[in-house]
Amino acid sequence: MPWTSTNRIYAKPSNSSAGEGGPLVASRGVSATAATTAAADSGGRFELSDHGYGKSSVKLLHVHRDGERHAIREFEVSTELKLASESAYIVGDNKEVVATDSQKNTVYVLAKKHGIKTPEEFGAVVVNHFLYTYKQVAEAKCHVMEYPWERLQAGAPHNHAFVFSPAATRWCEVSQARHEAVVVKAGLSGLRVLKTTQSAFVDFVQDEYTTLSDAAERIFSTVVEAEWTYDNMRKADFDNAWLTVKDAILDKFAGPPDTGVYSPSVQHTLYQAEKTVLEKVAEISWIRMTMPNKHYLNIDVSKFPANVTKGDPRHYIYQPIDKPAGLIYAQLRRRPKSRL
Repeated sequence: MPWTSTNRIYAKPSNSSAGEGGPLVASRGVSATAATTAAADSGGRFELSDHGYGKSSVKLLHVHRDGERHAIREFEVSTELKLASESAYIVGDNKEVVATDSQKNTVYVLAKKHGIKTPEEFGAVVVNHFLYTYKQVAEAKCHVMEYPWERLQAGAPHNHAFVFSPAATRWCEVSQARHEAVVVKAGLSGLRVLKTTQSAFVDFVQDEYTTLSDAAERIFSTVVEAEWTYDNMRKADFDNAWLTVKDAILDKFAGPPDTGVYSPSVQHTLYQAEKTVLEKVAEISWIRMTMPNKHYLNIDVSKFPANVTKGDPRHYIYQPIDKPAGLIYAQLRRRPKSRL
C-alpha cells in the first residue's frame, strides 16, 4: 500500500543514539523479520562500508543591513547525513530519512535565525542542528563554499555596492559524528599567480630520458590549492586564518614589491608558504598545498631572418602550455609534543 503519514518519524530534539530506546518498529510494507543490514541480507558476504546522502549546492546570499551600511556574503552549501540504520538501502524503508529538500530548507532557516559570521561557524551550526534534532543521524557534514565579493571602492568604500573579485575561492567542510568533537577543514582554491623572473630549475637528474635543459631564468606560474584543519575551533579566528594563509602564499611566491624573492623550485616556495602558515596560526594543525606548474615557453625566433624579427629588445614572447603540467604537493604538520 502507499506510504502514509503513519509511517513517518516526527523528530524530537535528542542527543541519544539511534540504537537507544529499544528496537525499531517495522514500517508498514516491511517485514519485521527482514534483514536490515547488508551483512545480514547477504549472509555475511558483504557489508555497507560507507553510505550517506544530502543536498548539494544550496545557494544563498546573506545580507546584513546595519542602517545605511550593508554587508554581504554569498555561499553555496552542501549537506550530508549518515544514518545509523541501513534500512533505506537494504529494504527501501524511508521512515528515518530526512529528505534532502528538508535539509535545503534547514540551511535557509538556520541562516535566517543565526546569520552567517563565517563559513566554518555556520557549518558547525548546521551539523549540530542535524545531530540534535534527529536521533537517527550518526554523522553530519556541511560543505560551504564562499563566493568572493568585495566592497566597491568609489573614492571611498561604498555602503551597499559590491564587485565580484575571484582571486581565490574560500571553502570549508565541517563534520561531526555523534558523541564526538566537531572537525573543521578549510581551504582555498583557484589562486592563480605568475611572476616573470627570479625563478629557476637547475641541477635535476640528467639521464637518457632527459630532454629538459637547466633553466636559470624562467616564468613561474601556478594555481594554488590549499587545505588545512583546526585543532581548536573555539579559539580560531577563521576569517583572519584564511587571509593569513592567502597572504603567506603570495608573500613567499612574490616577495617584496621592488626586489621580489628567488625561487629555486616550486617545492621550495610551497614549503616556505606552509611553514609560514604554521608559524603564524597556532590553531592550524596541518596544511596541504598543491601547485601545478603552468608552463610558459619562450618562443624561439632565431630561425627567422634578422630583418623580420628586429624590434624593441624589451619584448619577450612566450607560449602558454597548461597541459601536461608538473604537479607538486606537500603536507606540513606539527610534530606531536613529547610526553616526557
